[in-house]
Amino acid sequence: MTELELRRYKVISHWMEGSITGVEAATKLGLSYRQVIRLKKKITEEGAAGMIHKNSGRKPAHALQDSLKKIIFDHLRGDKYQNCNDHHLSELLAEHEKIKVSPSTIRRIRCEAGLPPKKKRRPPKSYRSRMRRAQKGELIQLDGSPHHWLEDRAESFSLLAAIDDATGKIVAAVFRPEEDTKGYFQLTEQMTTNEGIPMAVYTDRHMIFRSPNDKLTIEQELAGETVPLSQYGQALKELGIEHILAFTPQAKGRVEMLFQTLQDRWVIELRLMGVKTLEEANRCLPKLIEKHNRLFAVSPSDKENAFIPLRPEQSLELILAYRDSRKFNTGETISYRGTTYTVEPGRSHSIPLKASVEIRATLEQKLYAHYKGQFYPLMKIEKPHKPMPETKKAGLEKRTHKPAVDHPWRQYKSTSRIAQQA
Repeated sequence: MTELELRRYKVISHWMEGSITGVEAATKLGLSYRQVIRLKKKITEEGAAGMIHKNSGRKPAHALQDSLKKIIFDHLRGDKYQNCNDHHLSELLAEHEKIKVSPSTIRRIRCEAGLPPKKKRRPPKSYRSRMRRAQKGELIQLDGSPHHWLEDRAESFSLLAAIDDATGKIVAAVFRPEEDTKGYFQLTEQMTTNEGIPMAVYTDRHMIFRSPNDKLTIEQELAGETVPLSQYGQALKELGIEHILAFTPQAKGRVEMLFQTLQDRWVIELRLMGVKTLEEANRCLPKLIEKHNRLFAVSPSDKENAFIPLRPEQSLELILAYRDSRKFNTGETISYRGTTYTVEPGRSHSIPLKASVEIRATLEQKLYAHYKGQFYPLMKIEKPHKPMPETKKAGLEKRTHKPAVDHPWRQYKSTSRIAQQA
């Protein structure tokens, strides 16, 4: 008999003895008068055993079988699902082992086994969260996260990801050896192809996103000079995307929290897929992105789509490219990185000699000359070989030369000897 059941038995017994009334008994027990009448009837018919719950000492019908508990416990202790949190393990057991249990059940089994949680629960912090943007595509947050994504199976590399602020949906992602401009070009190409051109992107102040000479003096500002853009910044400007630079990581907290979730989950997912290289990880990305968006993406408050489709005259290959300036030489050639190029034969052009042109190098290593809105493909040409004059090599041993007896140097007398003779 529990303490509650014992207290009820004593109060009802006092009522039956006449020391208190039924209303007083109901008040002491916090029950209704009809309920204490039922309790009195049970004691009259069954005695003190009437206060004991009928399910006491019985195993619940919906309780897990001991064999199933042992299987879950073995998975908790094993290497296959190592470093899984309770929610993620519940999902993986349902997906791979066909065991459907709730996260609270996983937690209860883990606590009974004395296993610590993956991360210690910290007290909640008070902070003011920024409201999500209303429309999909209104703001995209970009960032990169270097991490041991394949644990000890490969060297660490970076995950570059783009997340929509309104929905929390991953719109693009790519694994790269390091965070670089080419990776963000690929990320933007993937996002624009799948979703469209967003209104604005939010990034940190990495040199990929801004020029090191982005601070103008007062004289430069008065002269009307503009801040130079990085390679990636020039591509965003041509696409018509507003570029917002954050001053703190908390300002773009959506993508920062995304990487916390992905580091917690994708490391395990990639291990279960048997991924061992960066190339294999990129091939598995679409499946990982689809699963993440299905679990965590939300609906925007405004159903309108702010993504703009790419116009037919816009070429992502030429926009997401490296840019440099060169002069069109008198021989209708352009020198670029130690190699000479000219416009492909059969392609007429109106580039005047000595004109400044913009060279664009695409991600596929193709070169184009951009002049007054027109693009001209370039081809490599070989310079005529100019033979170098032969030079006689000096001997290994330096020969000594003694002047003849009648050599003018022999007739030289030092001033000290002349002074002594005088």
